[in-house]
Amino acid sequence: MPRPAWSSSTPRPGCAAPERAPPAGPSRPWKRHRPRRRGGVGPGAPVPAGPKLADWFAWLGTGLPLRVERAHPQGRGGDGAVCLTAAALKQLGLPATLPSTDKALNALQAKLAKAAAAVGMEVSESIGPMFRAFRRAGSAGGPKTSQQVTVAPWLGQGDARQQAVSALAAPLATAPDGTRDGQTFAHRYRAFTADLGVAPGATTASTAMLHLDAVRPRVEWTEDEATGEWSSHLREGALPAGDRCVPIAAGARHPLTHELLSQGRAVCEEEDYKWWARQLTDEEAARSFAVAVDVCASYLSVTDSPPLPIGELEHVSNPSWGKGKTAGLWLADFTGVEVDELLPHPATFHGRPATGPGWYATPTVAYMASMYGFDPATITEAYLSTHTAPLLKEWTTRVRGGYKRVYADLGLADGQGPEEFLTAYAVHKEVGTDAVQANALTLGSLYKNIYKGGIGKWSDSARHLDDEQWLEKVAASWSYRPEIRFHIIAAARIAAHRRMRKTYLLTGRAPFAVNVDSYLYATDAPSPLELLPLKDDGSPVPGALRLGIAPDSHKHESSIPLQEAVKAMERREHPSKLTHSYATDGTYTGPERASETSGTESTDEQKEGEN
Repeated sequence: MPRPAWSSSTPRPGCAAPERAPPAGPSRPWKRHRPRRRGGVGPGAPVPAGPKLADWFAWLGTGLPLRVERAHPQGRGGDGAVCLTAAALKQLGLPATLPSTDKALNALQAKLAKAAAAVGMEVSESIGPMFRAFRRAGSAGGPKTSQQVTVAPWLGQGDARQQAVSALAAPLATAPDGTRDGQTFAHRYRAFTADLGVAPGATTASTAMLHLDAVRPRVEWTEDEATGEWSSHLREGALPAGDRCVPIAAGARHPLTHELLSQGRAVCEEEDYKWWARQLTDEEAARSFAVAVDVCASYLSVTDSPPLPIGELEHVSNPSWGKGKTAGLWLADFTGVEVDELLPHPATFHGRPATGPGWYATPTVAYMASMYGFDPATITEAYLSTHTAPLLKEWTTRVRGGYKRVYADLGLADGQGPEEFLTAYAVHKEVGTDAVQANALTLGSLYKNIYKGGIGKWSDSARHLDDEQWLEKVAASWSYRPEIRFHIIAAARIAAHRRMRKTYLLTGRAPFAVNVDSYLYATDAPSPLELLPLKDDGSPVPGALRLGIAPDSHKHESSIPLQEAVKAMERREHPSKLTHSYATDGTYTGPERASETSGTESTDEQKEGEN
């Protein structure tokens, strides 16, 4: 039996994804999709009165209970969504594919606008895979309303702008068999909005900021009791708009950064570890494998509680350290501080010792002071925030909750033993036709890209804009705060180093190569089990390397024959580039090997990993 022609998406806080995809409904194109879910069923909405396009617009304008409920008492709700399937397009007399010429697109827009106007509705000026149908307040035909319309068969079609606007909708609508399906979209859309409290935006990065504004609204609305008029103002602790960058932390594209670099002066370079590697010790060289472990959701482990610089940065001479409770950037010189030789340097993204004074975020300075004896009294300058707060606490709680929920659907949960986790992780992507697991796999990928993209958004380069547009639209936005990104990146890198160091002190095992979240250890077997420090009862030691799906835990990424990793380093390539060519059991899965007699000269691109 055919599926319903369209599916209405109705988010409700606290509702999870359906246990299993519901059976197909009767052969009735107007049947509303009402999937069974943990915690309830879909809304009781009427069906359209007839099969014509105007009937459908009238149905959209009846005030369907499809809003995204607000995630905060001071926040705002969002429009719901309706997804058209191929059957609905045929029923409504709309094209099966999005027209590719301006003439045909204009004709389609005119047809939709005419049908909408007949019932007091309007449509977006630009029609594509996603558009809006709405009625203004006071218009004839019914109440003010707005719905997002997603046309599943049109996703991935249209010009670059149309595809960009619908980029997140495409994976949400892609069924396990690869088709674009309205019911699949509805299931995932509901789960997404229930988890995060906000509808998907155009990109994962923009969705991260929409999510932050939903759970921690910047603006508060108040009503004047005398006049009844409403006005808005920034809530306490909200990030104001305007370019508030300081020269040493303005971001790679900002003119202030270019000016300092042209003068040979230092700027803040807090980043993840990139392309660090060292020579193997004799003991390591005698082992057989290079096991790569990858940190799960490293940012989510550090964004919930640390104070972040949400106030303006003020320049201070001879600043007081105050036990590191003030968020800010400090001019510190770590050149004389001794650190662990087998580990990457804690304070630098390249992992090599610093060669002079540099600007570092509070988490880096605090770690160097507490762990390696750096004296903060030697700091002569700082840019300190006038206001600090755990800005991303609620944001982290929602994203982490969604992340854990979807991975639980894939058989990965907190508390699994190391071997149980490795077994479950090895097959978690083999979802077959299981709708629940396919939904979880898709949403898990989106959630990971949302928290990663959200961190990057604080220092958005937006290369598609010219310099003037970038300064006006990006650098002047409330969400452009490179110093916040620097603090998060520093906290994540320091957490990684603290974990490496504790593991090293307990086991004598240290990574010989690190790139971002990937850590390569020399092992005897193609497994990370021998690396794990365990208590007497077999449970993992807190704060050290551990296996699991929770943020800050590790998963097994790859097992590379150690000699292949050594050869890569001899070619001045970073061995982490081999992780995609070897399975976890050490089997080669990469492209066909070149002849053993081929040259070993490195290309310029290969030298990217030089350490």
